[in-house]
Amino acid sequence: MGAGGGFLEERNYWSRALERGASRRTVLRGAGIAGAGLAGAALIGCGDKKKDDTPAKATATAAAANAQATPSDPFANIKRGGTLKGTLSADPVTIDPYANASFTAKGAAGYSYSRLYKVAARGDKNPYAVSVEPDVAQSAESTDGQNWTVKLKKGVKFHNIAPVNGRELTSEDVMFSWKRLTDEKGPNKDAAKGIKLEAVDSHTLKFTLPKPTATFLDFISDSNLLWIQPKEAGGGFDPKTQMIGSGPWVMSEYKPNVKFSYKKHADYHDKPKPFADGVDLAIIPEYANRLSQFQAGNVHYEGVNANDVLQLRKDQPKVQWRGLLPALLSFFYFEKAETAPNAPWRDDRFRKAVSMTQDRNALTEAGYNVKKLQEAGLDVSILWNNVVPAGFAAWWLDPQGKDMGPAGEFFKFNKAEAKKLLDASGYKGEKIPFIFSNKIYGSTFDSLAEATANYLREGGVNVEIQTQDYASVYITQTFRSNFKGIAWGYETPFPEVGGYFTRMFGDDPQNHSKIKDAKITELDAKQAVELNAEKRREYIWEIQRVNADKMYYIPSQAGAGVGWTAYRPEVRGITQTRAYGGATESLTNFWLDA
Repeated sequence: MGAGGGFLEERNYWSRALERGASRRTVLRGAGIAGAGLAGAALIGCGDKKKDDTPAKATATAAAANAQATPSDPFANIKRGGTLKGTLSADPVTIDPYANASFTAKGAAGYSYSRLYKVAARGDKNPYAVSVEPDVAQSAESTDGQNWTVKLKKGVKFHNIAPVNGRELTSEDVMFSWKRLTDEKGPNKDAAKGIKLEAVDSHTLKFTLPKPTATFLDFISDSNLLWIQPKEAGGGFDPKTQMIGSGPWVMSEYKPNVKFSYKKHADYHDKPKPFADGVDLAIIPEYANRLSQFQAGNVHYEGVNANDVLQLRKDQPKVQWRGLLPALLSFFYFEKAETAPNAPWRDDRFRKAVSMTQDRNALTEAGYNVKKLQEAGLDVSILWNNVVPAGFAAWWLDPQGKDMGPAGEFFKFNKAEAKKLLDASGYKGEKIPFIFSNKIYGSTFDSLAEATANYLREGGVNVEIQTQDYASVYITQTFRSNFKGIAWGYETPFPEVGGYFTRMFGDDPQNHSKIKDAKITELDAKQAVELNAEKRREYIWEIQRVNADKMYYIPSQAGAGVGWTAYRPEVRGITQTRAYGGATESLTNFWLDA
């Protein structure tokens, strides 16, 4: 049975359900403002409060930002050429996506490498409410959800760089990349646990899963996992110093601490994209300097802190805006039982107390300027992360809602109750390291980390801040459960919701606190194979309830507010996506009307 019917018809019910949920107001809350300028966002935010299942309408501002397509050629009015200019806050830990779990490595991979499938990002769609589509795959078929046949597109060319020299991508390259993904030393090897892959012929692959799953296409599109490298990466060139892939951008220069330069892949398989001739990324660690470069017109797009949005809008009214509530979870995690069997956090009353020391409303206001943006007419609000982040609206269980049940009490700011729980747990005020990595995730994260620590102290938890270098310590040690005390950071923004449960409660080497809970394991197994969206949602909600009842991981508020990106007036084709595939799924659509 082909990909158009049977098993996949059931799976695609999820996508239809998600897109139905992307109404005017749901788009704003589930993924910010897609397809509207900031002025349009203000207008949409003032719409009526009734339930409205019609898609968000682009304002005149947004409509002008996109080329008018013709029925015969949807790209006829798009201008080709020019170099897109952006920034990075730091060098990637590595440019080899199989060498490290860091988001910096995955983001770099999106420029030069392809995947079998990718997120079907669209300029007018909520990126968390779209499905996936083929990248270098032609199709994926299954009759039972367990055995999958993936056909590769013919004629997909690698970059024309020695020793690969622009040859065609084949099954042999996918097999090589699969071997790298599943290598015992690989950071994400357990994501593919139990899956067998064989090459049927030069353009056909067969995946055999240990059990049926409704998320296979999400798996092969996941920008954390299977990036396709040519087999020559096994000896012909070093993927830690050079990227040769079949993706849209060819790395032409990398100067550490200075910049990346990419040129358009002339033989890219998704023609006529990319529309620009290249991308230049300046490496600028300081947010203030990055913002200044944008204000001066030296870069085309830049992330802007919520506290700077209104002033920049006033100073440069022609700048275009997109707001996105990402599926970005900040969270507390605790030293594992193996190395701290008698630590106070072995008692769930201590963990619940930690959660109740946190004023989530105040933290969100401090990080995301909610009140002033609301007063300016923007439809932003305070939402609390659960172990599924608020940005993943279709699967998120609102900690403040009635469906949360009794465990919702543990999210509430209550210093008096926190003190009682700390006393009951036997905590005597011992000093505890509070670990996070600064100067990597941005100034909002850094300021909220400090504020989070202050709330802990005020609530009776005697923490001592320890900041760690991201590349050498945090991502290689702490994130992989090798630390002392309490850690706080961002979880990977998984493009498929099941990724959170595999990571945080499964056999993943990055199970940060080495948590195994029999009930969550059972629920995770059920949600992974459930085809009915409502039934699957209930399993996922119950996982969130079980975690909250024990507070194995404590959801926090960095990442729970709308993030803003500013674009110069000449940028067109603005598209947002989820996770780390932006260089493929978004930047290929950008063009310059200049």
